[in-house]
Amino acid sequence: MSEHKISATGREAAGKGASRRLRRAASIPAVLYGANAAPQSIQLDHEKTWLASQNEWFYSSILDLDLDGKVQKVLLRDMQRHPYKQIIMHLDFQRVDENQAIRVLVPLHFLNEEKSPAGKSADVVVTHELNEVEVSCLPKYLPEFIEVDLSDLKVGDIVHLSELKLPEGVEIPELKLGKEHDVAIVIAKHGKEEVEEPTEAPAAAEVPAAKVAKKDEEKK
Repeated sequence: MSEHKISATGREAAGKGASRRLRRAASIPAVLYGANAAPQSIQLDHEKTWLASQNEWFYSSILDLDLDGKVQKVLLRDMQRHPYKQIIMHLDFQRVDENQAIRVLVPLHFLNEEKSPAGKSADVVVTHELNEVEVSCLPKYLPEFIEVDLSDLKVGDIVHLSELKLPEGVEIPELKLGKEHDVAIVIAKHGKEEVEEPTEAPAAAEVPAAKVAKKDEEKK
């Protein structure tokens, strides 16, 4: 488990007005809760936090939150973004108890797909059905990501959730719910050939009955 540090300061003012003032001052309002302690209102520098949020670890790793000089382990649990601007509106962090198991969505990293028999075949389509998976473990065992080696992937192969090689102390709660929850992660199959549909002949123009009758009269 790698260490990733972010900084924050406590704040007294709460409410929508206070949050708006913080955003105008290039800060992010946030809340820290959990671990049998009272929720605490905090604030973070927007620019530094925005840069951190561009990394995968920001969402799936345990973070070292330096709050007014005191470092504590936290997980990002919620992020509110502006609908169209590159602005983080609000963050929720959960304190981590080192002795209690946590559930976290961990990203999957797919390796060696291009080297596999399926990856080398021009007519084979390899689809990633999942890009992340929820794991359960003690905080010290939480991985930043889980690798999926596809070097032996062949056309027709399906890689299931149960085939993931998990690190020590890590499990997937979904697999305890039954075989139907052992879903596909990767599927390799032949791509569908596009068949050009035959062009239909244009329908014969309908001639009004009155015109037909008139032509018959002219012929007589």
